[in-house]
Amino acid sequence: MFRKFPDGFKWGVSTASYQIEGAVHEDGRGPSIWDVFSHTPGATARGEHGDVACDHYHRFREDVALVRDLGAGSYRFSVAWPRIQPEGHGPANQKGLDFYRRLTDELLNAGVEPWLTLYHWDLPQYLEDRGGWRTRETAERFADYAALVHDALSDRVTWWSTLNEPYCAAFLGMATGEHAPGAREGHGALAAAHHLMVGHALAVQAMRAQRRGEEKFGITLNMTEARPASADPADRAAAERLDLIHNQVFTDPILGGTWPSLEHEVWSDITDFGFRKADDLGLIQQPLDFLGLNVYCPTYAKFAPTADPDPRFRTASDIDMVSAAPGHLPRTAMGWPVDPSVLTQLLRRLRKDYSPGLPPVYITENGAAFRDVPDATGALSDLERIAYIDGHLGALQNALAEGIDVRGYFCWSLLDNFEWAYGYARRFGLVYVDYDNDLRRIPKSSYHWYRELIQAQGES
Repeated sequence: MFRKFPDGFKWGVSTASYQIEGAVHEDGRGPSIWDVFSHTPGATARGEHGDVACDHYHRFREDVALVRDLGAGSYRFSVAWPRIQPEGHGPANQKGLDFYRRLTDELLNAGVEPWLTLYHWDLPQYLEDRGGWRTRETAERFADYAALVHDALSDRVTWWSTLNEPYCAAFLGMATGEHAPGAREGHGALAAAHHLMVGHALAVQAMRAQRRGEEKFGITLNMTEARPASADPADRAAAERLDLIHNQVFTDPILGGTWPSLEHEVWSDITDFGFRKADDLGLIQQPLDFLGLNVYCPTYAKFAPTADPDPRFRTASDIDMVSAAPGHLPRTAMGWPVDPSVLTQLLRRLRKDYSPGLPPVYITENGAAFRDVPDATGALSDLERIAYIDGHLGALQNALAEGIDVRGYFCWSLLDNFEWAYGYARRFGLVYVDYDNDLRRIPKSSYHWYRELIQAQGES
């Protein structure tokens, strides 16, 4: 028996532009920070990059057919900013817009609802060279870009998300250096987090001002439940700092209209928060039609001195904390602990902290990487992934039973893809991509299981 969800509950799959499209030099696309970063020696595993990726740019019809055959009613994808504005400003590149017109038309013809994300981390390198998200100019250019894409596609697309996971863009990209642009900064990373939120708000304003129908506007945040690794007060304090950097930096201003109470205690020695303007808080708390929530795992925080004693060299992610998951929990190929209760706990927390103004929530990413290897017949049985998804859907049902307003679930991801700094060795897809054999697509057992689950809901 498959789990049953409420009538009208949306089922989908998610992808991202740089991870699947390839064709990075075609039809006027400019370089992004991920093009530059992934070609920097030592930045990614085995020096891998997204130049070809899954070649979705040329094979999107085949991939849309996979979504259609899956029975998913919704497909979440992102637009590559440098396809639309090669230097991040100026008029739209029509060939870039035409690609997304073809993609959305293909989806609509297949009976699949497009969910569009404007920014999944592929900032035009030209803007990075001018300061990137450290500067307010980039937030303003992002609003211009949002208006261009919305004007071109709002006759086809109802669901619009401004940013995907600003935590990763700001802190993995600007503080730890694990993601593009590979910076390790204090003040700069915090300025980037702020300007990402300003860009989100300006983009919502720009799109709402030219709304032509029933478009829905939101943002997608990735949250983790910050759990102390032990009952030690030092570990509890470390978990509070982790909650600040991963969650509160974004949820408090966007959903609550406040700045996090702990921020000055943690970061006052590396920034004066001078990048903020007096009216920014009201700007950032734009009314939203939905909140996208990406959830993968809890994080267990253990106190450990990590901060450079000299604030000149301290990054924003140096918060005297390391991750230390308990050994009894199973792990994914990413090393992430598996505990589906994190999904219930985060949804409870959002309702507790941000109601009554919390918009309807959609789980826009949830999934797992495992070591997928086809058998001698070419089939691929990924029972661990099925168990992971099923467990998290059970946790989601618990939240629904408590009256929490969640209206959809998107599995990450449709395809195996370029998994950022990990390259191609980490596979999240419901569909296996054979990188050694003409990028052949092979649906895994989880694809067939998810299809049957969706069919059991009566959606096709």
